[in-house]
Amino acid sequence: MSETCLAGLAGRVSLVTGASRGIGAGIAAALAAHGAKVMVCGRDDAALARIVEEIRSKGGQAEPAVADLTDVDAVRALRIAAQARFGAVELVVACAGGGGAPQPLLEEDVACWRQTIDVNLTSAFLTLKTFLPSMCERGRGAVVTMSSTAGRQLSGACASYAAAKAGLLTLTRQAALEVAGHGVRVNAIAPSAIVTDRMAAQPPELRRAIAQSFPLKRLGTVEDVTAATLFLLSDAASWITGTTLDVAGGRVML
Repeated sequence: MSETCLAGLAGRVSLVTGASRGIGAGIAAALAAHGAKVMVCGRDDAALARIVEEIRSKGGQAEPAVADLTDVDAVRALRIAAQARFGAVELVVACAGGGGAPQPLLEEDVACWRQTIDVNLTSAFLTLKTFLPSMCERGRGAVVTMSSTAGRQLSGACASYAAAKAGLLTLTRQAALEVAGHGVRVNAIAPSAIVTDRMAAQPPELRRAIAQSFPLKRLGTVEDVTAATLFLLSDAASWITGTTLDVAGGRVML
Protein backbone atom coordinates (compact mmCIF):
# COMPACT_ATOMS: atom_id res chain seq x y z
CA MET A 1 0.00 0.00 0.00
CA SER A 2 1.20 3.48 -0.82
CA GLU A 3 2.52 5.54 2.10
CA THR A 4 0.62 8.56 0.77
CA CYS A 5 -2.81 7.04 0.17
CA LEU A 6 -5.64 9.29 -0.91
CA ALA A 7 -8.43 9.36 1.65
CA GLY A 8 -11.39 7.14 0.92
CA LEU A 9 -9.68 4.49 -1.21
CA ALA A 10 -8.20 2.01 1.28
CA GLY A 11 -10.43 -0.99 1.86
CA ARG A 12 -12.98 0.08 -0.77
CA VAL A 13 -14.28 -2.53 -3.20
CA SER A 14 -13.51 -1.31 -6.71
CA LEU A 15 -14.19 -2.33 -10.29
CA VAL A 16 -12.04 -1.28 -13.23
CA THR A 17 -13.28 -2.27 -16.67
CA GLY A 18 -11.08 -2.25 -19.74
CA ALA A 19 -8.23 -3.21 -17.44
CA SER A 20 -6.43 -5.73 -19.64
CA ARG A 21 -3.83 -3.13 -20.62
CA GLY A 22 -2.99 0.54 -20.90
CA ILE A 23 -4.90 3.10 -18.88
CA GLY A 24 -7.27 0.60 -17.27
CA ALA A 25 -4.44 -1.65 -16.12
CA GLY A 26 -2.60 1.34 -14.66
CA ILE A 27 -5.66 2.48 -12.73
CA ALA A 28 -6.29 -1.02 -11.36
CA ALA A 29 -2.70 -1.27 -10.12
CA ALA A 30 -2.83 2.22 -8.57
CA LEU A 31 -6.09 1.52 -6.75
CA ALA A 32 -4.63 -1.66 -5.29
CA ALA A 33 -1.50 0.24 -4.24
CA HIS A 34 -3.77 2.64 -2.33
CA GLY A 35 -5.37 -0.25 -0.48
CA ALA A 36 -8.51 -0.83 -2.54
CA LYS A 37 -9.83 -4.31 -3.33
CA VAL A 38 -9.97 -4.42 -7.11
CA MET A 39 -11.99 -6.45 -9.60
CA VAL A 40 -9.85 -6.25 -12.73
CA CYS A 41 -12.16 -6.68 -15.71
CA GLY A 42 -11.39 -7.08 -19.40
CA ARG A 43 -11.57 -9.47 -22.33
CA ASP A 44 -7.99 -10.81 -22.38
CA ASP A 45 -7.78 -13.61 -19.82
CA ALA A 46 -4.00 -13.97 -20.00
CA ALA A 47 -3.39 -10.22 -19.69
CA LEU A 48 -5.72 -9.96 -16.70
CA ALA A 49 -3.93 -12.84 -14.99
CA ARG A 50 -0.58 -11.06 -15.40
CA ILE A 51 -1.93 -7.79 -14.03
CA VAL A 52 -3.54 -9.47 -11.03
CA GLU A 53 -0.39 -11.45 -10.29
CA GLU A 54 1.67 -8.25 -10.33
CA ILE A 55 -0.78 -6.56 -7.96
CA ARG A 56 -0.76 -9.49 -5.58
CA SER A 57 3.05 -9.71 -5.66
CA LYS A 58 3.10 -6.18 -4.22
CA GLY A 59 0.67 -7.02 -1.44
CA GLY A 60 -2.47 -5.77 -3.17
CA GLN A 61 -5.85 -7.44 -3.41
CA ALA A 62 -7.21 -8.13 -6.89
CA GLU A 63 -9.34 -10.61 -8.77
CA PRO A 64 -9.56 -11.05 -12.56
CA ALA A 65 -12.91 -11.06 -14.33
CA VAL A 66 -13.42 -11.73 -18.03
CA ALA A 67 -16.64 -10.15 -19.28
CA ASP A 68 -18.30 -8.78 -22.41
CA LEU A 69 -19.63 -5.49 -21.10
CA THR A 70 -21.98 -5.06 -24.06
CA ASP A 71 -23.96 -8.07 -22.77
CA VAL A 72 -26.37 -7.20 -19.95
CA ASP A 73 -26.29 -10.73 -18.52
CA ALA A 74 -22.49 -10.70 -18.44
CA VAL A 75 -22.46 -7.38 -16.57
CA ARG A 76 -24.96 -8.72 -14.04
CA ALA A 77 -22.80 -11.81 -13.57
CA LEU A 78 -19.81 -9.51 -13.00
CA ARG A 79 -21.67 -7.72 -10.19
CA ILE A 80 -22.51 -11.06 -8.56
CA ALA A 81 -18.90 -12.25 -8.85
CA ALA A 82 -17.56 -9.03 -7.33
CA GLN A 83 -20.04 -9.25 -4.47
CA ALA A 84 -19.05 -12.86 -3.76
CA ARG A 85 -15.31 -12.11 -3.83
CA PHE A 86 -15.02 -8.75 -2.07
CA GLY A 87 -18.49 -7.44 -1.23
CA ALA A 88 -20.57 -4.67 -2.79
CA VAL A 89 -18.70 -2.51 -5.29
CA GLU A 90 -18.22 1.07 -4.07
CA LEU A 91 -15.90 2.53 -6.72
CA VAL A 92 -16.22 2.02 -10.49
CA VAL A 93 -13.93 3.07 -13.32
CA ALA A 94 -15.65 2.46 -16.66
CA CYS A 95 -12.60 2.33 -18.86
CA ALA A 96 -13.72 -0.23 -21.47
CA GLY A 97 -13.56 1.08 -25.01
CA GLY A 98 -11.63 1.06 -28.22
CA GLY A 99 -11.48 2.14 -31.82
CA GLY A 100 -11.01 5.69 -32.96
CA ALA A 101 -8.63 5.14 -35.88
CA PRO A 102 -9.07 7.94 -38.46
CA GLN A 103 -11.69 7.07 -41.06
CA PRO A 104 -13.94 9.36 -43.12
CA LEU A 105 -17.61 9.30 -42.12
CA LEU A 106 -18.69 8.34 -45.64
CA GLU A 107 -16.42 5.29 -45.58
CA GLU A 108 -17.45 3.96 -42.16
CA ASP A 109 -19.86 1.06 -42.46
CA VAL A 110 -22.85 0.40 -40.23
CA ALA A 111 -21.29 -2.65 -38.54
CA CYS A 112 -18.24 -0.61 -37.48
CA TRP A 113 -20.51 2.19 -36.22
CA ARG A 114 -22.59 -0.16 -34.09
CA GLN A 115 -19.60 -1.99 -32.68
CA THR A 116 -17.81 1.23 -31.72
CA ILE A 117 -20.92 2.67 -30.06
CA ASP A 118 -21.49 -0.58 -28.17
CA VAL A 119 -17.90 -0.95 -26.96
CA ASN A 120 -17.52 2.68 -25.85
CA LEU A 121 -21.02 3.81 -24.86
CA THR A 122 -23.35 0.83 -24.35
CA SER A 123 -20.76 -0.87 -22.14
CA ALA A 124 -20.65 2.19 -19.87
CA PHE A 125 -24.45 2.45 -19.80
CA LEU A 126 -24.79 -1.18 -18.72
CA THR A 127 -22.04 -0.79 -16.13
CA LEU A 128 -23.71 2.27 -14.60
CA LYS A 129 -27.17 0.70 -14.72
CA THR A 130 -25.90 -2.44 -12.99
CA PHE A 131 -23.64 -0.99 -10.28
CA LEU A 132 -25.24 2.35 -9.37
CA PRO A 133 -28.36 0.92 -7.64
CA SER A 134 -26.44 -0.72 -4.80
CA MET A 135 -24.35 2.42 -4.32
CA CYS A 136 -27.54 4.47 -4.02
CA GLU A 137 -28.94 2.01 -1.49
CA ARG A 138 -25.83 2.40 0.68
CA GLY A 139 -25.68 6.16 0.18
CA ARG A 140 -22.07 6.16 -0.93
CA GLY A 141 -20.03 5.54 -4.06
CA ALA A 142 -18.02 7.10 -6.87
CA VAL A 143 -17.79 6.43 -10.58
CA VAL A 144 -15.35 7.66 -13.21
CA THR A 145 -16.06 7.13 -16.90
CA MET A 146 -13.30 7.32 -19.49
CA SER A 147 -14.14 9.59 -22.42
CA SER A 148 -11.68 11.33 -24.75
CA THR A 149 -10.84 14.71 -26.21
CA ALA A 150 -12.46 13.25 -29.34
CA GLY A 151 -15.73 13.70 -27.49
CA ARG A 152 -14.88 17.28 -26.49
CA GLN A 153 -13.75 18.80 -29.78
CA LEU A 154 -13.39 17.91 -33.44
CA SER A 155 -10.42 15.66 -34.15
CA GLY A 156 -9.12 13.11 -36.60
CA ALA A 157 -10.97 10.27 -34.88
CA CYS A 158 -13.67 8.39 -36.75
CA ALA A 159 -17.25 9.64 -36.39
CA SER A 160 -18.49 6.64 -34.40
CA TYR A 161 -15.75 7.00 -31.79
CA ALA A 162 -16.26 10.75 -31.46
CA ALA A 163 -20.02 10.30 -31.14
CA ALA A 164 -19.61 7.54 -28.55
CA LYS A 165 -17.21 9.56 -26.42
CA ALA A 166 -19.38 12.68 -26.62
CA GLY A 167 -22.40 10.58 -25.69
CA LEU A 168 -20.48 9.18 -22.75
CA LEU A 169 -19.97 12.69 -21.38
CA THR A 170 -23.71 13.38 -21.48
CA LEU A 171 -24.46 9.96 -19.98
CA THR A 172 -22.04 10.80 -17.16
CA ARG A 173 -23.73 14.11 -16.39
CA GLN A 174 -27.19 12.58 -16.55
CA ALA A 175 -26.19 9.79 -14.19
CA ALA A 176 -24.53 12.27 -11.84
CA LEU A 177 -27.70 14.34 -11.65
CA GLU A 178 -29.92 11.34 -10.98
CA VAL A 179 -27.83 9.80 -8.19
CA ALA A 180 -26.42 12.90 -6.48
CA GLY A 181 -29.22 12.91 -3.92
CA HIS A 182 -28.12 9.45 -2.83
CA GLY A 183 -24.57 10.57 -2.03
CA VAL A 184 -23.08 8.98 -5.16
CA ARG A 185 -20.75 10.91 -7.47
CA VAL A 186 -20.18 10.36 -11.21
CA ASN A 187 -17.45 12.16 -13.16
CA ALA A 188 -15.58 11.74 -16.43
CA ILE A 189 -11.97 11.87 -17.56
CA ALA A 190 -11.19 13.00 -21.12
CA PRO A 191 -7.61 12.02 -22.02
CA SER A 192 -5.85 12.97 -25.22
CA ALA A 193 -2.64 11.45 -26.64
CA ILE A 194 -1.49 9.00 -23.95
CA VAL A 195 1.61 6.85 -24.29
CA THR A 196 0.17 3.33 -24.34
CA ASP A 197 1.26 0.44 -26.56
CA ARG A 198 -0.56 1.93 -29.55
CA MET A 199 1.18 5.29 -29.25
CA ALA A 200 4.54 3.72 -28.42
CA ALA A 201 4.38 1.78 -31.69
CA GLN A 202 4.31 4.99 -33.73
CA PRO A 203 7.55 6.27 -35.34
CA PRO A 204 9.58 8.54 -33.02
CA GLU A 205 9.30 11.52 -35.36
CA LEU A 206 5.50 11.24 -35.36
CA ARG A 207 5.39 11.04 -31.55
CA ARG A 208 7.57 14.16 -31.33
CA ALA A 209 5.32 16.02 -33.77
CA ILE A 210 2.21 15.06 -31.80
CA ALA A 211 3.85 16.14 -28.55
CA GLN A 212 4.70 19.55 -30.02
CA SER A 213 1.04 20.10 -30.95
CA PHE A 214 0.09 20.34 -27.25
CA PRO A 215 0.58 23.53 -25.22
CA LEU A 216 2.57 21.53 -22.64
CA LYS A 217 4.78 20.11 -25.42
CA ARG A 218 4.69 16.48 -24.34
CA LEU A 219 2.55 13.38 -24.61
CA GLY A 220 0.44 12.25 -21.70
CA THR A 221 1.23 9.19 -19.62
CA VAL A 222 -0.86 6.49 -18.02
CA GLU A 223 0.25 7.95 -14.69
CA ASP A 224 -1.28 11.32 -15.64
CA VAL A 225 -4.67 9.69 -16.19
CA THR A 226 -4.33 7.45 -13.14
CA ALA A 227 -3.63 10.39 -10.83
CA ALA A 228 -6.68 12.28 -12.10
CA THR A 229 -8.89 9.20 -11.78
CA LEU A 230 -7.84 8.39 -8.23
CA PHE A 231 -8.42 12.01 -7.22
CA LEU A 232 -12.00 11.90 -8.53
CA LEU A 233 -12.64 8.59 -6.75
CA SER A 234 -11.19 9.79 -3.46
CA ASP A 235 -12.72 11.80 -0.65
CA ALA A 236 -10.61 14.75 -1.84
CA ALA A 237 -13.22 15.15 -4.61
CA SER A 238 -16.22 14.66 -2.33
CA TRP A 239 -17.95 17.84 -3.58
CA ILE A 240 -17.28 17.23 -7.27
CA THR A 241 -19.80 15.47 -9.49
CA GLY A 242 -21.02 15.70 -13.06
CA THR A 243 -17.78 17.22 -14.29
CA THR A 244 -15.26 16.31 -16.99
CA LEU A 245 -11.56 16.53 -16.18
CA ASP A 246 -9.48 17.05 -19.31
CA VAL A 247 -6.16 15.22 -19.05
CA ALA A 248 -5.01 16.63 -22.33
CA GLY A 249 -1.96 18.84 -21.97
CA GLY A 250 -3.99 21.98 -22.62
CA ARG A 251 -5.39 20.73 -25.96
CA VAL A 252 -9.03 21.50 -25.17
CA MET A 253 -8.38 25.23 -24.63
CA LEU A 254 -7.04 25.66 -28.17
